[in-house]
Amino acid sequence: MSVSEPNIRAWIGPGTPDAGEIHGDVQRWLGLREFFGNTQAKVGLTIITVMFLFCFAGPVFYHTNQTATHLLTLNLPPSAQHLLGTDSFGFDVIGRLMRGGQASFGLGFAVAGITTVVGTLYGAIAGIVGGVVDGFMMRIIDTFLAIPGLVLLLITVNIFTPTLLSVILILSVLSWLGVARLVRGEVLSLRTRDYVLAARTMGGGTGRIMWRHMVPNALGVIIVNATFSIADAITALATLSFLGLGMPPPYADWGTMLSNGLNDLFDGYWWEIYPPAILLILTIIGFSLIGDAVRDSLDVRLRRR
Repeated sequence: MSVSEPNIRAWIGPGTPDAGEIHGDVQRWLGLREFFGNTQAKVGLTIITVMFLFCFAGPVFYHTNQTATHLLTLNLPPSAQHLLGTDSFGFDVIGRLMRGGQASFGLGFAVAGITTVVGTLYGAIAGIVGGVVDGFMMRIIDTFLAIPGLVLLLITVNIFTPTLLSVILILSVLSWLGVARLVRGEVLSLRTRDYVLAARTMGGGTGRIMWRHMVPNALGVIIVNATFSIADAITALATLSFLGLGMPPPYADWGTMLSNGLNDLFDGYWWEIYPPAILLILTIIGFSLIGDAVRDSLDVRLRRR
């Protein structure tokens, strides 16, 4: 006895998940369990949590003035009043580290969020539509990638006044290209899977297939790239600031502190360069460890047996 497609739909029921959804749910659950059991994830989460609490909860307990310079407290060594001394502008170094961390974390998460959303949409549309549209959309990405990112970044920063918002937008424009290519490649692979072909056979539209099957099953690539994007954005901000193209006062970031502290390092003011360098390195390592752990937990070939 043959069973028609309407009868199949009636027997399955409108609320029953299909094979693609079940496969995605199982893989995400296994990946989440593997992630929290990963040593790299534990170390990375510990580092980022400590840094986040230091930057955002620290000012509640450690009050400093980070808006006006203090001519009488220039380059003071560590003491009971200033635990890590003061810088060449008279600012308390610990307070400056907290404020710089707020800018770095805010920029990192903002850039990662924007690039992930834009890159995912662009790459998913290009991959699922295919054909001439896909080719045209990829040529646009190739054109932007042909321009050296650092050169374009330096030119853009010199044209526009560096503010936190402008730096976020500039870094987002330069960062979504890689996300789009990764998502597009993943979608091209997923579109040939059996559950996607079955969804098309049962009349699933392009939009439904993309949001119910493509994007959820490409979350592994998206999340891993987003994690590394945070570290890349923080590094890019530090690089710009170190080159003297960072945000002007009263903004603060760790790259600017490194640039200012380097000028005073040979005068023996070590507390102006080592603390921001250590926090910057630890933060980048923390996000890198989390990214590696997410990749390992979502890749079945790398999971522990």
